[in-house]
Amino acid sequence: MSAEKTHLEICNLTREQYPQIKTLMDQAYPDLGGAWPSHTIFRLIDQFPEGQIGIVDDGVLVGLALSVQVDYTRFSNPHTYEDIADGHDRVFSDTDGDALYGLDVAISETHRGMRLGRRLYDARKELCRQYNLRAILAGGRIPCYYNHSSEMTPMEYIAKVDQRELYDPILSFQLSNDFQVKRLLKKYLPEDQESVGYATLLEWNNIMYEPTDTVLESTKSIVRVGAVQWQMRCVESVEEMLKQVEYFVDTVSDYKSDFILFPEFFNAPLMGLGNQSNQTEAIRYLAEYTETFKNAMSRMAIEYNANIITGSMPLAEDDKIYNVSYLCHRSGKIDEQRKIHITPHEQNDWVIQGGDKIAVFETDAGRVGIQICYDVEFPELSRILAKQGLDILFVPFWTDTKNSYLRVRHCAQARAIENECYVVIAGSVGNLPQVESLDVQYSQSAVLTPSDFSFPHDATLNEATPNTEMLLFSDLDMDKLKILHSEGTVRNLKDRREDLYEVILKKRDA
Repeated sequence: MSAEKTHLEICNLTREQYPQIKTLMDQAYPDLGGAWPSHTIFRLIDQFPEGQIGIVDDGVLVGLALSVQVDYTRFSNPHTYEDIADGHDRVFSDTDGDALYGLDVAISETHRGMRLGRRLYDARKELCRQYNLRAILAGGRIPCYYNHSSEMTPMEYIAKVDQRELYDPILSFQLSNDFQVKRLLKKYLPEDQESVGYATLLEWNNIMYEPTDTVLESTKSIVRVGAVQWQMRCVESVEEMLKQVEYFVDTVSDYKSDFILFPEFFNAPLMGLGNQSNQTEAIRYLAEYTETFKNAMSRMAIEYNANIITGSMPLAEDDKIYNVSYLCHRSGKIDEQRKIHITPHEQNDWVIQGGDKIAVFETDAGRVGIQICYDVEFPELSRILAKQGLDILFVPFWTDTKNSYLRVRHCAQARAIENECYVVIAGSVGNLPQVESLDVQYSQSAVLTPSDFSFPHDATLNEATPNTEMLLFSDLDMDKLKILHSEGTVRNLKDRREDLYEVILKKRDA
């Protein structure tokens, strides 16, 4: 077939196409009785027209895939072909079924080698997603098994095909299309002598499947985040700063954001209100306001209906100082993440201690983690969070120079790529000449993504103007992450060699 004369289109099969359907199926299944009778095809088309897919070349049918809806629990367990088609060749599609069952695929002899089978399988997968079905099931023949039945069991044969030591025209194709062998079916089609009566029960899992259709229980597919690129400025009181915080929360909430991220040490201007003689005293003075800000921002999260990541603030506990970020849920719940890795400046001048716990937090808009500035430069932390199902990583940071900022930016970008998640970073700008060691800031807040076809070409969804106070809004498509995890060009999470290495979190003694 000349490619220059080929004009392929996907269509749903019609009754009028039955003569061509019969020709295709007679070619494909000469040893199994050939085509279904017309009443079977007509029933399939009438009951489930979207499941009967064809490929036409200039009006001529050259490929087809037949499918029905079934109950997953029933057909993900052992069954035979007769459970699908009765003695009168009647096949019933269950309109309440939660799975797609692949019946037959046939390609014209004139068009084999053109990857039309893959195109039909992709169409089935899209149908499965659109109908919100949990999986595609199929009883797959193993037509080359008869050549090896005397020397190996069916499971040994399947294993060798899976390891590509043997080739089976049906099983090899299905495995290459992300189907998994769920179990062996015995006496599936007894007259199938080539398969010696055996078949594989194959399953393609729809990672987009939502088991509930209620609004209150469903997971959001689009999550809106707002990042505050905060201007450091002198303030006269705590009340003045809280008004500034509430202004940004109010503004971001007007855009229906699910999350609001503030920078690290965003309330540092309060250190200018005291009369401390050194930086150690100054950070302890700032810690006196942390409880006030935590409670106020939790109230704002509830009132403005947005989850707030409070940047970070110093926390005094048992005469020690920690750098802590709070996740104030709009439900009223508050989670805490302490900075793990402490910079030399924080250690030497502020005597800050590192925390020893990291966690992924469940929210009403996804599973999120928080890494405060320097923490994002250590890939082990993000990998541990990724293994717990991380969707969005929030990174509040404070950097004084561009090279400091770029360390955070480049590492955050790497975390997004290697852990297949979104990363939102937010920092502060401006200057605080009255506060020692916080006199200048450099920031370009951003929303970073994995690097694959579904995402921006530079893996940057959005970024702020450098060194300018502003708000950054972005919509994160969570479904893209699900597809990436299983069908990405590369799959960093799935392809880890945990037989060679692993990253673990050591439990510290109480």
